[in-house]
Amino acid sequence: MDVTRRGLLRWCAAAGGVLAVGIELPLPAARAQEAEPVDLTAWVLIGPDDRITIRVAQAEMGQGVHTSMAMLVAEELEVDWRSVRVETAPVGPEYENDLLGAQMTGSSSSVRAGFRPLRQAGAAAREMLRQAGARSFGVPVEECAARNGRIVHVGSGRGLAYGELAAAAAALAPPEKIALKEPAAWTIIGKPVPRLDTPAKVDGTAIFGIDVRVPGMLTGAIRQSPAFGGKLSAVDDAPALQVRGVRRVVTLERAVVVLADDYWAAAKGLDALQPAWTPEEPPSLAGRGSDAIDAALREALDAPAPVVDEAGDVDAVFRGAAEAAADGARRIDAAFEVPFLAHAAMEPLNATARVTAQGAEVWAGTQAPGPTRKAVAELLGIPAANVAVHNAYLGGGFGRRLETDFVLFAVQAARAAGRPVKLIWSREEDMRHDFYRPASKVRLSAVLAEDGTPRALLARVASPSILTRTAPALMTGEIDSTSIEGLVFIPYAIGSTRVEYARREVGVPVGFWRSVGHSQNCFFLESFIDELADEAGRDPVDFRRPLLASDKRVRNVLETAAAGAGWSGPVAASGRHRGIAMHRSFGSIAACVAEISVNADHAVKLHRFTCALDCGIAVNPDTIRAQVEGSVAFALSAAFFGEIGVSDGGVVRQSNFDDYPVLRLHQMPQVDVRIVESGARIGGVGEPATPPVAPAVANAIHAATGKRLRALPFARSGFTLL
Repeated sequence: MDVTRRGLLRWCAAAGGVLAVGIELPLPAARAQEAEPVDLTAWVLIGPDDRITIRVAQAEMGQGVHTSMAMLVAEELEVDWRSVRVETAPVGPEYENDLLGAQMTGSSSSVRAGFRPLRQAGAAAREMLRQAGARSFGVPVEECAARNGRIVHVGSGRGLAYGELAAAAAALAPPEKIALKEPAAWTIIGKPVPRLDTPAKVDGTAIFGIDVRVPGMLTGAIRQSPAFGGKLSAVDDAPALQVRGVRRVVTLERAVVVLADDYWAAAKGLDALQPAWTPEEPPSLAGRGSDAIDAALREALDAPAPVVDEAGDVDAVFRGAAEAAADGARRIDAAFEVPFLAHAAMEPLNATARVTAQGAEVWAGTQAPGPTRKAVAELLGIPAANVAVHNAYLGGGFGRRLETDFVLFAVQAARAAGRPVKLIWSREEDMRHDFYRPASKVRLSAVLAEDGTPRALLARVASPSILTRTAPALMTGEIDSTSIEGLVFIPYAIGSTRVEYARREVGVPVGFWRSVGHSQNCFFLESFIDELADEAGRDPVDFRRPLLASDKRVRNVLETAAAGAGWSGPVAASGRHRGIAMHRSFGSIAACVAEISVNADHAVKLHRFTCALDCGIAVNPDTIRAQVEGSVAFALSAAFFGEIGVSDGGVVRQSNFDDYPVLRLHQMPQVDVRIVESGARIGGVGEPATPPVAPAVANAIHAATGKRLRALPFARSGFTLL
């Protein structure tokens, strides 16, 4: 690899004998034609004490990304894993995620974006150290090798630690060629290594956003308009100021904030207030409640809609099926729906901010430090260079912490107070002012040939758009790709297909939720594929196999999950039943077999889930298994309980985990994870296992009861969890 082209390597000689090595990541495809490409840089620091510090730009929210990213660098750097530590990178253009075009963590893109560039950064540092070692020994560089944090002269056995060579290496010019290790030589990548963040999280020294303390700060509690779009019209702050510890009441356009010496005083002061709110004008559909929203989406299924994707002649196939059941063809139709969902991360939203005449400083657990810095600068009317964002550990994100609202409220409160403010949202505030996963309604229609083979598939989707608000430049007319992902480019070989999308904005704020559109569209498609298999009188696995004949990788994942579950059909031993589903998303393929039993009261016992995941290359198998297990728990919570409803007036009905429950410990099934190493381009891990969970359970419930569940959550249909 020619590393000098376009300034691929950047070298900085740091003071104090520290070697700092950075590498520019490849440009995103969308920016490749721009005159000034955006750099994304990962840094390696080696100190005189031999400590290896790897700066990671991605947010650590429990997914293990700090460990995975560090593994990539350490593999090429040839160091003892125990000597590695991670430091969160500051905000800057050199740390942008090239797949997302900003410094943020999402779309299961961290390891995908950094897999080669971070290895190049480690290899570059290794080669600089080899050159420095060769000069010190007075021998050709070819006679020196990097071994376990040392440069060794192979002929004589002499060696020097990296720390002893750091200063000399930093003064050298970058090598023109860098050779990356072949997979057969990997000693860290692909091995289950201890996570770097575990000790701090066990002993309590890990700093999450909610743990931040800044000298002189006040702690704030916030309340926004209960109804979507409402604004604060009046509030008497006297009752709050009478509460011991309350220092100030800050009024904002859409919220009131009480500042106090501690959170509980602030919350008590907030509860003493009776703010008046001005409703949204004109009122949206959300102001008329869930019934009006449901009706609008249902009507959209019958209205004309743009075609998103089409192959073959769907209309001709359906016409043929309608003509006296031509060729014994059968038409199958089914309507599905899912509700709005909250993110409900365990750590409530929070941010700490300090605003001075010189600029602003923010401490928060955010998935988007780059966009956050930009948003703060725009709010204050100052250059982005005058805003510092310090990222902490995140107690869950799932897409909610891609937003900047919780940070901007803290900044406004700090500006008004003239001193640092840590603003903490209550669980109720968090639940009722989310950017929810969009509600969606879908109609699927198919034509089966006489032998049961699908000849045509038609999908009509009706839902609000995420990109209209978050990234309007990515919209294609009325089409939001996140609303239909998982229904286009499906792996099944069906002769004629068409997907249509009816965008309907209903006044409920929507945003990215773990696995985004794949989360609901996989439920629709895989439930429907199971219906087609049932209509054809075929085993669900056998029905899918020929449809995947041209995609051996996908078929292999399906068969791995089936074999791991001991699949011999939907009926298992001892009153248990099974369902299967699979999906391709974020560059990976996941398949899931759910094994359940259902009693006479429709109470479901989750016994075992067998999940196969092909993410191309498994960097840390332990992290992958943990992410799949977490995906199962997350998806099961949504499948059985998750629902955000809106009452008349535009107020969210749910407020806390008592009416928005999550899976309990005793309900968690055994999860058997099968990692499929295909050697394909590396894919994501944090999200791909989420989509197939709900349809696998729905298909298992059908096997057990004969009932088809076409709506989430399953509680709507009377199914509960034991």
